[in-house]
Amino acid sequence: MSSHVAVLMGGRSAERPVSLTSGKACAQALRTAGYQVTEIDVGADLAARLLEIKPDVVFNALHGRWGEDGCVQGLLELMELSYTHSGVRASAVAMYKPATLEVFRAHGIPCAEGCLSTVAAVNEKDPLDRPYVVKPPSEGSTFGVRIVWAGDNEPPVGSDWRYGDDVLAERYVPGRELTVAVMDGKALGVTEILTDDGFYDYDAKYADGGSRHVIPAPIHADVYAKALELSERAHAALGCRGVSRADFRYDDTDGEPGALYMLEVNTQPGMTPTSLVPELAAHNGIEFPALVRWMVEDAGCAR
Repeated sequence: MSSHVAVLMGGRSAERPVSLTSGKACAQALRTAGYQVTEIDVGADLAARLLEIKPDVVFNALHGRWGEDGCVQGLLELMELSYTHSGVRASAVAMYKPATLEVFRAHGIPCAEGCLSTVAAVNEKDPLDRPYVVKPPSEGSTFGVRIVWAGDNEPPVGSDWRYGDDVLAERYVPGRELTVAVMDGKALGVTEILTDDGFYDYDAKYADGGSRHVIPAPIHADVYAKALELSERAHAALGCRGVSRADFRYDDTDGEPGALYMLEVNTQPGMTPTSLVPELAAHNGIEFPALVRWMVEDAGCAR
């Protein structure tokens, strides 16, 4: 058993507040599980801090760019430190949504039609029939995501966009929001996420009462089984390690069974006791301290 765990949290991405919440929760759970824990609010001195404290394992509770996209993973590889979650390649590919979609299509995993474009081009001419969704190619927590409806008079990409020149446009899939947790390559179950307006945005994810989770998702048995299968296939196709979370839209507008479309795989999902992955783990009898302990013992390097 590794004894000293460094928990990385915070960082400088747009998801810093979410990461701090995840990191604090994981640190407390690891202490409950018997580990010596050092919490690190990640900055430019990360390498120096790790050299100073010499942890046995690094628990990566960072979210978003620099922490979830292969950058920190590469540093930890260079330092030969074992760390939780996915490695450099899987992290980088899963964070860059156009590359993720190419992997899905190559492995027969259904996803919505879409294209990578520029802000200027999208605002000049719709790249797809409306309704469609615009999103940053490399952000999490639904930052920058907007549904472009028929009849909208505003530009598809507004003046408040701060995510670079590129934009990913995808066909809007009506229906329901589903998510699947995968642990050690095995899917734990399907959750349905309910929101008041049907859009699982940042506020719905993190505001109190913004969303409601139904476990197990009340969907057709064949669709439930398919969601589990596709999530395991996506986890393997991307080369993920540890835990991941696959997000779906389920179009049942013409009745059940409907059609599943995978949106993305999150290689470092939220990690508080009430987050989606820990909820599904608890549904399978794995309480939060046991979950984070398993993740520490599963940690690796150069894999």
